[in-house]
Amino acid sequence: MRVALKLAYIGTEFHGSQIQPNVETVEKEIFKALRNLRIIESPKSANYTCAGRTDAGVHALGQIIAFDTDKPNMAIPRIVNSELPPTVWTWAHAEVPFDFDARRSAISRHYRYVMSGEDYDISKMREASKLLLGTHDFENFSRSNGEKSTFRTLERINVRVDGEITKIDVVGNSFLWNMVRKIVTALSMIGKGVRDTDWLIQMLNPEIYEEGIEPAPAYGLTLMGVNYGDNIEWIEDDYSIRRASDQNYKRILRHRVMAEVLGELISTE
Repeated sequence: MRVALKLAYIGTEFHGSQIQPNVETVEKEIFKALRNLRIIESPKSANYTCAGRTDAGVHALGQIIAFDTDKPNMAIPRIVNSELPPTVWTWAHAEVPFDFDARRSAISRHYRYVMSGEDYDISKMREASKLLLGTHDFENFSRSNGEKSTFRTLERINVRVDGEITKIDVVGNSFLWNMVRKIVTALSMIGKGVRDTDWLIQMLNPEIYEEGIEPAPAYGLTLMGVNYGDNIEWIEDDYSIRRASDQNYKRILRHRVMAEVLGELISTE
């Protein structure tokens, strides 16, 4: 049987999602858990696929992995989670066809970037984001990673303010390396008045205009989900979702306290 899992992780402690030698990665933890539970013998023999790599420090709520197994009763979230660290967890599973490829079968991907919402002209950012919709050459918004084509299609960009936080949602068929984070940088520059929409139009024409911009920090980016249409019937694990919620609420409280402590440390009063 071929099984797909929805995977979430806090990317802060990892050198990205993809397995690499001598460093901590999300896939290292996943492969170890699946082997320890004897769900798979190896990623290669199980025809393991992943919806897409995420960079060091990037998080995920709806990353998708798929693999063949002769123990589908073991390939469920609450069992797999028993072998994973608290910063990585699965929360839904599905039976999928043997030709299902987590990356190639995807219709679209949804990323969200969260940043401080101060001093941005949100109206300008929203207007500028409309120029990015559709199919464009995003070479100026990527780092070369050997892609044959730098053309990508964006379906939706939503910029909204939530208190003191700005959230930017980007949905597209696929993304180049650092593409979302560089889009965030571009929109932020426009929101602060450093650049304008004419510059953004130029950035979408790399044949006549070339400029490198820094990607926004990795810690603000989350892969929210991957869309495969209506072909997959996901079974959510309520226990795993509650367990992850409890563990992360404790982490939230800790960070709130640390934010207050840091505020006191830099206070001049």
